[in-house]
Amino acid sequence: MLHATSLLAQGAAAAAALPQAAADPGPTASTPQLVLAAIIGIAVIVGLIVWLKMHPFLALVLGSGVLAIVAGTGLTDAFTSFSTGLGTTVAGVGVLIALGAIIGKLLIDSGGADSIVDTILDKTPAKRLPWAMALIAFVVGIPLFFEVGVVLLIPVVMIVARRMRVNPILVGIPALAGLSALHGLVPPHPGPLLAIDALGADLGLTLGLGLLVAIPTVIVAGPLLAIPLTRWVRLEPPVTVLGMSDGGAGTPADGGTAPNGTAPNGTTPNGTAVNGTAPNGTTPNATATATVTAPSATAGLRKPSFGVSVLVVLLPVILMLARSVIEIAGATETGYGTVLEFLGTPLVALLITSLVALVAFGSAVGRTRQQIGDLVGSSFAPIAGILLIVGAGGGFKQTLVDSGVGEVIASGIADAGITPLLAGWMVAALIRIATGSATVATITAAGIMAPLAVGLEPTHAALLVLAIGAGSVFLSHVNDAGFWLVKEYFGMTVGQTFKTWSLMESVLSVVALVVVLVLGAFV
Repeated sequence: MLHATSLLAQGAAAAAALPQAAADPGPTASTPQLVLAAIIGIAVIVGLIVWLKMHPFLALVLGSGVLAIVAGTGLTDAFTSFSTGLGTTVAGVGVLIALGAIIGKLLIDSGGADSIVDTILDKTPAKRLPWAMALIAFVVGIPLFFEVGVVLLIPVVMIVARRMRVNPILVGIPALAGLSALHGLVPPHPGPLLAIDALGADLGLTLGLGLLVAIPTVIVAGPLLAIPLTRWVRLEPPVTVLGMSDGGAGTPADGGTAPNGTAPNGTTPNGTAVNGTAPNGTTPNATATATVTAPSATAGLRKPSFGVSVLVVLLPVILMLARSVIEIAGATETGYGTVLEFLGTPLVALLITSLVALVAFGSAVGRTRQQIGDLVGSSFAPIAGILLIVGAGGGFKQTLVDSGVGEVIASGIADAGITPLLAGWMVAALIRIATGSATVATITAAGIMAPLAVGLEPTHAALLVLAIGAGSVFLSHVNDAGFWLVKEYFGMTVGQTFKTWSLMESVLSVVALVVVLVLGAFV
């Protein structure tokens, strides 16, 4: 409790000192008007997304303008803070997302993801398959966007369930838990990156703590939770896999891709969800650019080995964690410390990994330079939506800060006696339930909590990022396209999807929060 009290005190002091620390012009209106501005601005964003089905990018733009005007900003300056925040966020986060997209694209198209899946499954006894699926999702999910990982792994889940004649929930829930935990907690996924940027947290430290939080979270919400879920929702082993018999024409024996590169109900392997909307209420990766290349395009190519595939996936993690260790040890002034600090800079680490991936998943497997260039080019189109949403989120955050709304809300949270970690989770969870979007939930919560992050110790700032990330995945339901994607893949009813997917997301969110709070009490 002493640590929790200290954390609250840090947050209160940071909120009180915000104008001097941030050097902003201060509140533009009275406290009641600023609170009203926050309520109206967030309500506009939620309403546009939920009722008018507007794209989150446009909703964030309009919500930012409304918030600024209600907060007392003149009409001519209503979008000044938004434009500044958008540019800063895209400059800081956009390049990292683009590099991550390159790595993920090459990993999938080269067959590297298949090598990881095949090797782990081949060495796993039948009774350990739920744990194996969680491990696969944990490894493969590091560089992949959530929806890409879902469409990549669900065919594997169905094939495993068919061959082992088990309820697909038993092996599917662990895979979904692994992907969802990484999506909400671990950079270079867009949500954590955005929160890190908004809160000024250290990326390497957040990455290390994120992995530490994700491991027990996935264990509880994945293999352990899957056991009772199979009793509550009894599904027969699939007779076919994505409409075709196991090993049939067009279905690879290893289950790495859907037949002919398509998934059920009009979804595509690159992550286009039901009705063309990606999970979490956003549209990243929701284009027709296939992430899984058709068999004819990969004919004659060598598949990367398991070792090479895992090394490339973990390379940026290793580099960024090494940088954090050097900084914590105070060895940045040494020769090797300077080198590791440079190599572990997020941009440098992902750039190095991208270059290694060009060789390991490109020329080393038999692709020509032209083919590699085309693959890199095709990796950018799917991330256009997420870049716009992330940029707009940065603009919304800056509007909150410059108008003084963030300072007022943060001071209120501190005065109410709620620890920043719990407050961040609550705000993110409420926006997630309202909009169905993990990205919008992260954006809004990070903007509101940014004043409280000023002056926090690096570990507590990183834990605040993780608390917000945990809240952003709470209770996926009917307003989340991911809910319908899982429902259709598993052939479940709406009620069954609530009892499995929605419950798993809620358990995952709460367990992650508990782990974050425990860490916050000791670090």
